[in-house]
Amino acid sequence: MSATTADPFTLEVISNALFGMAEEISLTVMRAARSPLLREAGDLSSAMTDHQGLLISQGRDIPMHMGVMCFTVQEFLKRVPADKLQPGDVWFLNLPEVGGNHLPDVKAIRPIFIEGRLLSFAVSLAHWADTGGAVAGSYVPFARDAWAEGLRISPLRVGTSAGIEREKLDIILSNVRGAAEREGDILAQIAATLVAERRFKALCEAHGADLIRNAISQLHDISEARMRQAIMAIPDGIYTGEDFLDDDAAGGDPVAIRVRITIEGDEATFDFTETADAVAGPINTTPFIAGASVYYVIRALFGSDIPPNGGCFRPVHIRTRPGSILNPGFDKPVVGGNHETSQRIADAIFRAFEHLYPEKLTAGGPTTSGLLLFAGQHEDGRWTTLYETHGGGEGARVDRDGMPALRVHMSNVMNTPAEVIEAEYPLQIAYQRLRSGSGGAGRHRGGEGQHRAYRVTGDTVSLTTMFERAVIPPYGLEGGEPGKLFAVEVIPVDSQPYKLPGKTNVTLKRGDIVVVKSCGGGGYGKS
Repeated sequence: MSATTADPFTLEVISNALFGMAEEISLTVMRAARSPLLREAGDLSSAMTDHQGLLISQGRDIPMHMGVMCFTVQEFLKRVPADKLQPGDVWFLNLPEVGGNHLPDVKAIRPIFIEGRLLSFAVSLAHWADTGGAVAGSYVPFARDAWAEGLRISPLRVGTSAGIEREKLDIILSNVRGAAEREGDILAQIAATLVAERRFKALCEAHGADLIRNAISQLHDISEARMRQAIMAIPDGIYTGEDFLDDDAAGGDPVAIRVRITIEGDEATFDFTETADAVAGPINTTPFIAGASVYYVIRALFGSDIPPNGGCFRPVHIRTRPGSILNPGFDKPVVGGNHETSQRIADAIFRAFEHLYPEKLTAGGPTTSGLLLFAGQHEDGRWTTLYETHGGGEGARVDRDGMPALRVHMSNVMNTPAEVIEAEYPLQIAYQRLRSGSGGAGRHRGGEGQHRAYRVTGDTVSLTTMFERAVIPPYGLEGGEPGKLFAVEVIPVDSQPYKLPGKTNVTLKRGDIVVVKSCGGGGYGKS
């Protein structure tokens, strides 16, 4: 064994230390951020990469973010060469085409140097409550191009060893609502990546930089070997699956997501070229989100013990078609594709394996963010934005009923406590309970959705919706019945109630009530 090759015990110590760094980035942001979206709901993720941008560790955060961050630094380095980076730098970006997903998910990237040599990157992804655009909260249901969705930040150095580059920060803050809150969140991301840098340097001091670099390479190889082993266990063949978005977010018909999976020995190809063309509305997404969904499904079904890092992707090949909804080009709107289309990708892949591994699968669940975004202004002019997602009923399994009111697959954010909502926003939670009878029937019944009502306590509040499963219900498996559809209704204080579509924006008045009935899970097996 080489003097710079880690033995199995040391390798395990290093692996866990790297994981701890990613976890600490997330915890630091949650403790330091100003926005409730980060400190309460935890809509953020964190990662460490090697000097080439290959993932080496990730926190227990949000699957759609984590898969994307496998690509972010690699794409960043194509625009900002390594020789341009300096110790103390912190770069910010949100461009979907630079290893990204949608504009609100802003990445802070800090290069880490050891004895003058670039060895790693610390990455903090945080969902900013506003990044500009035509609608407060930066979800624009009527967007028809990328520029309507908000501020597009190409890689921009905001922090240096000398401190914050104020003029660059001011450019950002001048183009977003809630500037003071955004500044607090930006500083939290910068501080969190600094903590990771200190931890990484301490690890190198304890074990030596050469050993750490070689250990990272070993970890990539171990993950590759385990991923190949997992793929080998799947019978060779071609498997096809499809699922549908409710519509194109512009009043059109359901939109197909189709996958053709080819298993050959220890390699797998996921071909999405038969997926529908790019659409007018903001539910397009990026090839990086397609990769995140593929990676999630493989690990969930076949390799939950595979260490998540760059080595996992070596045996997996992903094809998307330029001009499709999964590879639409930089000019298309994508804000909803991040958490709506990613879930349809995952469901299409799960359905491809439905007849091969029904005992491994759940029926259809709340594979939608169920997003309601309330925005308004305080009397002093400060913007306030509540970004709240709503879980639904989990799909039933071969051995049990589905769980009620949770989130599945690509999403993993928490609820904002009712007390925080009522303290921070012009809203009151009128009631909250399970949505009785919403789970699909079957030998095992789908989980129940939730039933929640918001009462508006401010004079004027903007409400944006972004949810799916309002037209096409969560599916049953093996003869089980589908769950009930997602539904949102407004009960105005001075007129008749009306239902909201899945992607829209309306203005509410004081006393109006918004009622959310999230979807139930699909049933499993015939009753």
